Amino acid sequence: MNEPTKKSIFTSPSGKSYLFPFILITSLFLMWGIAHGLLDTLNKHFQEAFTMSKAESGLVQFSTYIAYALVSIPAGLFMKKYGYKKGIILGLFLFAIGAFGFVPAALLHSANPFLIALFVVACGLCVLETAANPYSTTLGPKESAAQRINLSQSFNGLGWVLGPFIGGLLILGAPEGDTMALSKPYLILGSCVLIIAILFFFTKLPDIAEKDESPKIVGDAVVTKSMWAHKHFLLAVIAQFLYVAAQTGIFSFFINYVMELDPAITKVKAARFLAFGGMLLFMIGRMSGSIIMSKFRPNKLLAIYSLMCVIAMVLVIMQLGKVSLYALYTSFFFMSIMFPTIFAMGVSKMGSYTQKASSYIVMGVAGGAFAPMLMGYIGKQTMAIGFIIPLFCFLFILFYGLKGYKM
Repeated sequence: MNEPTKKSIFTSPSGKSYLFPFILITSLFLMWGIAHGLLDTLNKHFQEAFTMSKAESGLVQFSTYIAYALVSIPAGLFMKKYGYKKGIILGLFLFAIGAFGFVPAALLHSANPFLIALFVVACGLCVLETAANPYSTTLGPKESAAQRINLSQSFNGLGWVLGPFIGGLLILGAPEGDTMALSKPYLILGSCVLIIAILFFFTKLPDIAEKDESPKIVGDAVVTKSMWAHKHFLLAVIAQFLYVAAQTGIFSFFINYVMELDPAITKVKAARFLAFGGMLLFMIGRMSGSIIMSKFRPNKLLAIYSLMCVIAMVLVIMQLGKVSLYALYTSFFFMSIMFPTIFAMGVSKMGSYTQKASSYIVMGVAGGAFAPMLMGYIGKQTMAIGFIIPLFCFLFILFYGLKGYKM
């Protein structure tokens, strides 16, 4: 008797292969990973090219992450009305428009046009992130949904590695006086994104069935408990806001910190340290996170990882030479699982509020808009002092992992 053939994780119940659509969806994770990774080389470049202070260069992150607070809900409404495929194409075109906007911005020799272009790019990224996660989970059997989304997120981690490397090579490594240096990586990104948009246009994607979010009825009574009355969800929104604030601040001022710690390190070398030291550890942490989590409860793993980040930030602030540098590196690994873990814990047992709760937790990405400016202001004289902001953020996440997650 023949044994049943094991289906691929990209095969639908009807037997149709979704491998190509999955590749397209995964390319989105890679693209926004590169876009976010590039930001961490822009801070240093803006400080020099536009004579900005560290606090002022934080506007790079502000112009990007504030888009998540403004666009997340409209993006969800757009896709609810017109579908996820049109939403993805819209996000890709916004991404491309913002990327190509770097060319006229470079000709104007001013920071403001670049910040506007970054905001447009971020609007596109926000739309894409709203759509990509649910699509990744539906492109195959339900039982392998987690496997697919973890695979996609691994490519997001790869993008975080490539971003600083590309930025260090084309932006920080550009000859002095090259006014078009900032536009070069974004021209490449914009061209790739347009090609992906065309492929999406001609590719048939499966429909995603929306869950009913109407209030539950128990007997003759309608359950009307407010979404915000769920303490674990409310604290998850705060924890996510603070996590992204910490992550963005650390990524943004890594180059500044390393160059202050050892003046012999050039900005190009520091960018490579960021790409192949910190970001590589971040990617490894994401790839190994799901395996490690199978042996630990999520809240315990979050508590352990956040405690390690607290210790790392204390060592970074103390400026102990190589010890502090290695501590900064290790924080990348221990940050890696925080976003998805906080997200999963925050939406747990939210019932009919799950989708709405998800959108609010995703809006926590806006935390990245404020931390770099605050860190830059505090670390104006000595960058190490600015890392007190991530320290306090990780302390709250430690509390959430120990007690705040309880329902």
